[in-house]
Amino acid sequence: MNTPAPSLPGGTWTMGDAIVTRFGYGAMQLAGPGVMGPPADHRAALTVLRDAVEAGITHIDTSDAYGPRVTNELIREALHPYPESLFIATKVGANRDPDGSWPTARRPEELRKQVQENLQSLDLERLDLVNMRMGDSGGRQEGSLAEAFGALRDLQEEGLIRHLGVSNVTAGQLAEAQGIAPVVCVQNMYNLAHRDDDEVVDRLAAGGVAYVPFFPLGGFTPLQSSELSTVAARLGATPMSVALAWLLQRSPNMLLIPGTSSPEHLRENIAGAGLELSPADVAELEGIGR
Repeated sequence: MNTPAPSLPGGTWTMGDAIVTRFGYGAMQLAGPGVMGPPADHRAALTVLRDAVEAGITHIDTSDAYGPRVTNELIREALHPYPESLFIATKVGANRDPDGSWPTARRPEELRKQVQENLQSLDLERLDLVNMRMGDSGGRQEGSLAEAFGALRDLQEEGLIRHLGVSNVTAGQLAEAQGIAPVVCVQNMYNLAHRDDDEVVDRLAAGGVAYVPFFPLGGFTPLQSSELSTVAARLGATPMSVALAWLLQRSPNMLLIPGTSSPEHLRENIAGAGLELSPADVAELEGIGR
């Protein structure tokens, strides 16, 4: 079992048979514009990955579709051979077109190919966590994931995948996946202003399942709120720091993977997430999403 450093904000969470830091790192921003091509500063990309691990982060989120292959190859270059404590999560279910779009790819043969490509680009014999991505660029969509998730279960039984998760799923799709194989992680959009998954977060916490919000700071539309700005000014912090701290205090199963290509911004994110919000702060912030 992994034993990461305990000094990061939020402490740790048990993901299947691994202990991971609740404050993690998302590698998507290491790719070029539109998550396509190489980073503008290759050396800085390697530095931010190494700094993340040196800071004690043990949970890195990536995908071979980022670049494509760019972020996985940067992770391998920066960190391989990997520390025993490092837990790398990846995602399958979509490919990339030359124009940067994300066509779905969820047939069993397509998923097998994506898993093999992730193994190759990361130089691993087994992937720690594979999230099955549903929906599309427009958001969540109803529909069965049984065939796709069953294919990942088969790859898990072959020893190519350690743990399974789901991403961008409806409550019904989550329940369907849990009926096929154990789900250790749900990765959906969630932040102070977008809280459709409030009940899901609480139900997963009770069941010991991690919730990993993507776009924790709003994504392509950064969070803006008078309440958020007021609390941040009162604490002498940035609004984004307050938003990260709120997520960590929201529920013990909340795992953060904010991304950045800047070592300085990484340090700011870590420090900001360590803010202690008072009950009055939390009550004021809770009004944003309601």
